[in-house]
Amino acid sequence: MEVSQSATRILTALFEARTGQQLSLGRRWRVETSLTALMRERGLTTLDQLVSRLVSGAEPGLRDLVIDAILNNETYFFRDRLPFEMLLAAPLKRIEQARARERRIAIWCAGCSTGQEPYSLAMSFAEEKLRWQGWTIDIVGTDISGTAVARAREGLYSQFEVQRGLAVRQMLRWFAEEGGDWRISDELRRMVRFERRSILDAPPLPARFDIILCRNLLLYLSPERRLQAFAGIARAMAPDGLLMLGAGETVIGQTDRFRSDPEHRGLYAPVEPGATRKVQFA
Repeated sequence: MEVSQSATRILTALFEARTGQQLSLGRRWRVETSLTALMRERGLTTLDQLVSRLVSGAEPGLRDLVIDAILNNETYFFRDRLPFEMLLAAPLKRIEQARARERRIAIWCAGCSTGQEPYSLAMSFAEEKLRWQGWTIDIVGTDISGTAVARAREGLYSQFEVQRGLAVRQMLRWFAEEGGDWRISDELRRMVRFERRSILDAPPLPARFDIILCRNLLLYLSPERRLQAFAGIARAMAPDGLLMLGAGETVIGQTDRFRSDPEHRGLYAPVEPGATRKVQFA
């Protein structure tokens, strides 16, 4: 494919404007490689031709298709299993004790891609039926990609996708084979709802989450957008809630709305604006 620097600049600017994510020089290779299939479908051979078609407005849905193609939707069930195991141990027990009266836990998975992360959480709760009997577990997954959200709602995954991160017993218990693919169970689908929205948009309801997972998303934002995202997450979180970030992300030097959990790497607690007291972790 012929690569035009001006076309690349226009596409990366469009991508940042629509998603808030920056494509650094080291990631701009994604523009060329990720758009190859889309361009082939439309008989285009250069990025300049694609940009020209975008500017013409002849295909109203083309911008969304371009954004979806460039987005990194890498995910899999129980991705980086150790953080899941850590979150579902002592930190979840603390939330459980704090919500013993209302018996309700709300979880938001931001940037959930095709749904493996929220379904992994649903699976974990469903596998402890006696413990959570009588509780309402509200899990919502959001992503800016309409294509990814549609796939998450459908709950249909390839053989390769269900084998990534899942034990065989989990695959056989929670999925049914369907035409060579695997459909997630209705029980898990009822536990999770999906919405298309950016991390910079207003948060989903109930907007008072006990646990928020926002992993491997904020590192792609500019410092200004990252600060905006942290502020939105803080407003959407219960005062005693928990935020989980990805392994390469931190709040240190990024925001004063969260503090690190000294015992659990990757977990953070909200701090009221202007507060100076230490956050106590269980």
